[in-house]
Amino acid sequence: MDNSKHIKKSIQSYLYITAAAFIYSAGISLFLDPNGLAPGGMSGLAIICSHITGWKTGTWFFLFNIPVVALGIWKFGVKFILSTFYAVAAISACTNLFSRIGSVTGNPLLASITGAFLVAVGMGIIFKAGATTGGTDIIVKLLRIRFPHLKTGKIFLMTDAVIVTLSGIIFRDLDKALFAGIAVLINSFILDMVLYGKDEAKLVYIISDSARHITDRVLRELETGVTYLKGQGAYTNTEKQVILCVLKKRYYPRLEEIVKQTDPGAFLIISSANEIYGEGYKNIYAEKL
Repeated sequence: MDNSKHIKKSIQSYLYITAAAFIYSAGISLFLDPNGLAPGGMSGLAIICSHITGWKTGTWFFLFNIPVVALGIWKFGVKFILSTFYAVAAISACTNLFSRIGSVTGNPLLASITGAFLVAVGMGIIFKAGATTGGTDIIVKLLRIRFPHLKTGKIFLMTDAVIVTLSGIIFRDLDKALFAGIAVLINSFILDMVLYGKDEAKLVYIISDSARHITDRVLRELETGVTYLKGQGAYTNTEKQVILCVLKKRYYPRLEEIVKQTDPGAFLIISSANEIYGEGYKNIYAEKL
């Protein structure tokens, strides 16, 4: 990549991070913080400390992230941490800025839902821009290296549960802890949606004596890929072609109709595929977040 392209890409990443910092901070300062909801992570700890000491949440968020950013420099290098440090500074500044506006709603349920949604969207955009929001994000990134099969949102769910419990003990308010728990669940779900997308698909195996006819119709009508697997009936010892097909959920009913019309006696095995890499889906060479 030449210098001009590299500079353009860097500027684009920092613009994304800036926009995401506004979204993230709006969720904290306009919804969660003024309602005493600490939904986990460093922002949750910052909210707790802000309510105890009176210092602004954004200030606590910045202070808590200093040692974690230092850990990130050691593990990931200065280049990665530069964008993360910028994200932390932007979130801290925006959080303190939005705090002047105050709460948009006094309804804790609406605050937990909307605040968690905004925070998750902001986090997802920052992650996709190649940075993190500091704090537990860096710890989670380290855990993802060690346990790559775990999804980011699920790890956040585990770490955030500890902070939500702590908020309930410190505030001595079970209702606030429960609403914060709702925020954590929503955050986990939305974060995985932003990072991984809703690329649930159907994985279908079709065993039929009319495999060629079914394949021709699938290729022509659904424009999706088909793979043949070699099979052999254990009882009859006859060889069969097994059709393997992965397609988006919205196309499955049409596939089912094709099979019914072509071979009503076909044997189908259908399962869900939650992550798919390859043409038409996600890039296998993209960094796992």
